[in-house]
Amino acid sequence: MKNTRPLPSYLVQRYRGWKATKYQDNQAWYRHLAQEGQHPRAMVICCCDSRVHVTAIFGADQGEFFLHRNIANLVPPFTPDGQQHGTSAAVEYAVTALKVAHVIVLGHSNCGGVRGCDAMCSGDAPELNDKTSFVGRWMDILRPGYERVKKIKNTDERVAALEKQAVLVSLENLVTFPFVAAAIESGHLTLHGLWHDIGEGVIEHYLHEEKGFVPV
Repeated sequence: MKNTRPLPSYLVQRYRGWKATKYQDNQAWYRHLAQEGQHPRAMVICCCDSRVHVTAIFGADQGEFFLHRNIANLVPPFTPDGQQHGTSAAVEYAVTALKVAHVIVLGHSNCGGVRGCDAMCSGDAPELNDKTSFVGRWMDILRPGYERVKKIKNTDERVAALEKQAVLVSLENLVTFPFVAAAIESGHLTLHGLWHDIGEGVIEHYLHEEKGFVPV
């Protein structure tokens, strides 16, 4: 590909530092991971946002989480139409091949994707309504959540509520996958909904009996 270039020098230096220190000190562990394959206990579906550092939040080692990132941590409904579905493929692999025990959907504060969805649904972002917008069509997944919070007048409060709806809509869509529903029914899988306040370092989890998110 003629458009490719070498890595930026700062990334090269960081790689060399990692190879000389962390990798050098843990060669046996890395070789074990390579030879034995991955056996993660949980899948985490989180946002692409660079500020969401899942492994740091939970102190996870390599091989512990099967991570999937997308815009606004959304899961679409089960749609077996023969087309290409990255998130659905990741869920299928995690549940049926890796047989994870937990699927965690992690939303976060100040999510640009969610704010874009709010603007699109409010009529303030016509470019996202264009059929050629990949972001807009992806954020269509969250329209049912917007319908639940659209009566909130204050924009910031509405967007904050919509961030948590992104988690709930994704959890609702997860159970439309037959293999997910079957794993839950058999007791082999549990679903979890989390929301992370980046600035405060807070994690809230959704509790059905509380009908809302409460601090962990």
